[in-house]
This record gives sequence, structure tokens and C-alpha cells, in this order.
Amino acid sequence: RMLSGYKPKNNVQDSYKILELEEGCSLDDVRSSYRNLAKKYHPDSSSGMADSKAFIRVEEAYRVVLSDLTAKQKSDADEEEEDQFKSKSLQHRHYLSFEGVGIGTPSQREKQYMQFRVDRATEQVLEYRQQRLESRYAGSDLSRAQDVRQSKKVKITQAVERLVEDLIQESMAKGDFDNLSGKGKPLQKFSQSPHIDPMTHNLNRILIDNGYQPEWILLQKEIRETIERLRKSIVASRRKLGEPMTLSEQKQWGRVCEQFAEDIRKLNKRVDNFNLVVPILSRQMVHFSMDKEIRRARKTYEAVVEKVSDSDMKENEGETGKRFGWKSALLKWLRL
Repeated sequence: RMLSGYKPKNNVQDSYKILELEEGCSLDDVRSSYRNLAKKYHPDSSSGMADSKAFIRVEEAYRVVLSDLTAKQKSDADEEEEDQFKSKSLQHRHYLSFEGVGIGTPSQREKQYMQFRVDRATEQVLEYRQQRLESRYAGSDLSRAQDVRQSKKVKITQAVERLVEDLIQESMAKGDFDNLSGKGKPLQKFSQSPHIDPMTHNLNRILIDNGYQPEWILLQKEIRETIERLRKSIVASRRKLGEPMTLSEQKQWGRVCEQFAEDIRKLNKRVDNFNLVVPILSRQMVHFSMDKEIRRARKTYEAVVEKVSDSDMKENEGETGKRFGWKSALLKWLRL
């Protein structure tokens, strides 16, 4: 019946009477009444009042009432939606972009969103610096006092920034910025590359100016400074021992090499931590080899020794030339 062009003969009021219901009832009531009447009149039921014609009338009435309730619910929903549109004005797709920030036209909301991103980046930089100071100076009473002073400095900086921002807003309200040069002209990009968003570049510049550095850059700098310090220290230790080394100096050199190997092992742990946090695969570092570093230190020491010996030889030759220079000058005069 649903797929064919069959139309029920009952009207809406008769259908409610057949289902023993009143207009305005809920959908659950309609279903419950239909279920009870179907158990009562269905031909396959074991009821004594089973009647196929009565069941057909109940089924038709059930479908008419369902369609009536559906139409009423749809009309109520349309009325509510119309009321909502009448009470609220269009908001220019307010919550579909810019993270729901700002009011007004799309261009106005874009400017407000850019200012919001700048403020949020500044707050994140200040929170990062405060966390770094807290982790660096936590431990002793002196460090706590230093931490309190640094926190006060950060708070004062924030207060000054808020004061400056208020003064800028006040000047803008008075119209002091209306006659500035370049008004109404497009802003220049902060980078020569056309593929970089100017807003993103500006945020990165603010982070860099405020001293923000990613963790992997700090680790990389620390590793490079440490290996340079270790290389200079082992070369200096070898120069102190001299050439050739005695038996006691060889034992001392062995202890220096053992300490150097321990320092290299600790440095390689830092390299592992760096490789875990570096975002670029090509920037990962390899472990430092203790044998290669010791050979490098020996070559550096030999080059330093050769340089010193060459400079000594040149000084000796210069002194010899000065000593016998008057004799050669006398011979030249006699020849002339």
C-alpha cells in the first residue's frame, strides 16, 4: 500500500476515533494504541475478537494519524526557525572562521582576529619565559628570591605593556593616527617569499625578539659548545705533559683519556635526546667516537708543536743574520 497509489478512506478525525485517541496526543500514545488494537484484531492473533476488516481500518487510521503528526511537527519546527531568524540578524558566518573571535563585517573580524593572535602569542612567550625562570631558579632560598624578583619583573613588564596598549587605544580614539603617511595603502609583506603568510612571519618575529628558542635548538647549541670545550681541554692536557712522556706522565695521560671517554658517553646521551625532539630528519646528529676524538687531539697537538718549532727556527735564523750582517755589507763595499 505504501509503494502503490493507494489512499486511505478515513479522514483525520475518524482515524483518531478508530485508534481511541484524541487530537494533540503524542507519538508514543499513537504507537501504543496501534499495538494494542493490532493484538486485538489481527487475524493471526489468538484473540477471540480477531477480524481482518477491523485490522485494516486500524492500520489505515494509524498511517493517517502518523502523517498528521509528522506534518504538525514539521510546521512547528518551521515556525521556530522563522522566529529565530526574525529575532537574530545575520552575523556574516560568525562562527565559521576566525575561531569565533570578533564582531562586525568579515574584514573587521579579520583585523580583530589578527590582533587576538598577536596578544595570544605575546602571552605564550611571557608564560614560557616565566616557566623557564621558575625551573632554573627553583631549589634554594636564594634561587626562590631570584625567582620572585624575576616574576615581579615579568609582572611589571606586562603592566607597562598594558599601559602602552591603553595609550595607543586612547590615541586611536582621539584620531591621532588618522593623518599618518601610508594610510589606505596595502601593507608590505614581512618576507620576500610570497609563499609565507605575513601574519605567521610577524608572530615568529615576535617570538624571536622575546628570546624564545625551541628546545632542539638549545640542545644543539649545548652539544656543540660541549664538544668544543672537551676538545680544547684534552689538547691542553696533552701539551702540559710534553714530549716524550715519562712513565708517570703516560699514566696521567691514561687517566685523562678515561675521563674524556666518560664525558663523550654523557655527551652521546644528549645526542640521543636531541634526535628525539628535532623536527627535521636531516638535522639529526651521530654519536661522537672517543677514538676518533683522541686521534684528532693528537693531530692538533702535533700541528701546534710543529708550528712552535718553525717559529723558533725562524727566530734563530733572524738572530744569526743580524749577527753576520755587517761582514756581508763590508764585502760588498770592498767589491765596489
